[in-house]
Amino acid sequence: MAPIVVIIFVVFVLFTRVLFRNSLQYHEEHVAAVTALQERRAITDPRLLVRCLAVLVVVVVAFGLHAVVHTEPSIVALVGAGVMLLVSRSNVHDVLNEVEWPTLVFFMGLFVMVAGLAHTGVIEAIGTWAVDVLGDNYFLAATSLLFGSSALGAFFDNIPYIATMAPIVEGVVAQVPDPQTGQALWWAFALGADFGGNGTAVAASANVVAIGIAARTGHKISFWQFTRYGIVVTVLSTAMAWLYVWLRYFT
Repeated sequence: MAPIVVIIFVVFVLFTRVLFRNSLQYHEEHVAAVTALQERRAITDPRLLVRCLAVLVVVVVAFGLHAVVHTEPSIVALVGAGVMLLVSRSNVHDVLNEVEWPTLVFFMGLFVMVAGLAHTGVIEAIGTWAVDVLGDNYFLAATSLLFGSSALGAFFDNIPYIATMAPIVEGVVAQVPDPQTGQALWWAFALGADFGGNGTAVAASANVVAIGIAARTGHKISFWQFTRYGIVVTVLSTAMAWLYVWLRYFT
């Protein structure tokens, strides 16, 4: 599956020349300002950098092993943040002022909304309905998973969406007699949810965080400004992913 991801990435990079043709202009003074930057001057305390990198490596490893050590990722993140404060000896008040509180509150509301849809049975009802409608037409099922996940993932954060829909997809795959077809359904689901994360400003955690950082530095990006480009990228990448799934698994 890796080749299609690389191909879509290359196409996306080339496509940015079309999407942002008015912004990607050469300005000699901007180039001079960038080339004049001395990156080493940004490191004022090399020893602190080494200590923080060590803590970061341990946190990343703990994230990967959280299922083995039976520790929730949230606990790993909080412990890592606490250790980082101790290592850096930072002022807690100053650090709290740097936290993107509007972004965190937004995610709280988003997760509550998605959890509400899950607990009230709305998402499960949609999955059950889809199984009944699709029957044993697995190509249609893969297509629906791919484009459906892309569409829904563009308006709901794709992390809670995947966590909610994964059991439903597992139930559909359990009814598939051919393991190869089951693999196609899983990849259709994963690719659709992933590329749907490019659709709108709220579709992925990275989008919200990046927009918050941009706004804090004086470059405000509105929801519709982001979506105007994101939808185009999502449609293009999802169509390419569908073509790949069709050629590999159903021809």
